[in-house]
Amino acid sequence: MTHPTPLRPTRPARRPRVLDLYCHRGGMAMGFHLAGFDVVGVDLDATCADEYPFTFIHGDAIDYLRAHGDEYDLIHASPPCQLYTPLNAYNHKTYPDLIAPTRQAMRTVGRPYVIENVEAAHSKMIDPVMLCGPMFGLRLYRHRLFEASLPLTAPTHPTHVERCTRNGYLPTPERPFMTITGGRHSKAWQRAAAQAMGTPWITTIKGVCEAIPPAYAEWIGRAFLTVITPGLGAAA
Repeated sequence: MTHPTPLRPTRPARRPRVLDLYCHRGGMAMGFHLAGFDVVGVDLDATCADEYPFTFIHGDAIDYLRAHGDEYDLIHASPPCQLYTPLNAYNHKTYPDLIAPTRQAMRTVGRPYVIENVEAAHSKMIDPVMLCGPMFGLRLYRHRLFEASLPLTAPTHPTHVERCTRNGYLPTPERPFMTITGGRHSKAWQRAAAQAMGTPWITTIKGVCEAIPPAYAEWIGRAFLTVITPGLGAAA
């Protein structure tokens, strides 16, 4: 009698890991999670731990990257943007220029990477692509640049034809898109802005104004999963 060969237990493929530097309250993190990644965030602002939806590490982003970056399959960073924004011409504060040091540390680690920042930082970035809300069906215009170590081709950018509310005002049928920037806003505005961004877990005005819509990161994460270590078995 022939006995069947016993089956070896199969080991499930692990999900890929993304390191989320300067993570704030997790807009990009949620998108990477939806794309199929396990996420670890790092930020010097300890209060971000109150709302960051995944594993949070309080610390310096570049120091952690140098020490642990090789433990991850993808590294994302959103260095502080205040230095590059036009508002800095009015407040005259000193902010760190962290895009280049972050890039250098990423390249030293040698993992695939993506760097996010505002349009005004274009000269500091290398061949960035621009993403905006209507590319993903969001009712807001929010241009953000992404420099990546692997090629990214942005979706079609719909023409900006919808009218926006003024900053601090709720959307209306006549002005269905929101303007989401800082200010002394109402709680109702904060909740509406968080919904428009796709970040309903964020409960502070500063948090939602600094966030990146998760849809951007989900698109980037899925693009990376088509080219980095396909055998990892993430992405549903």
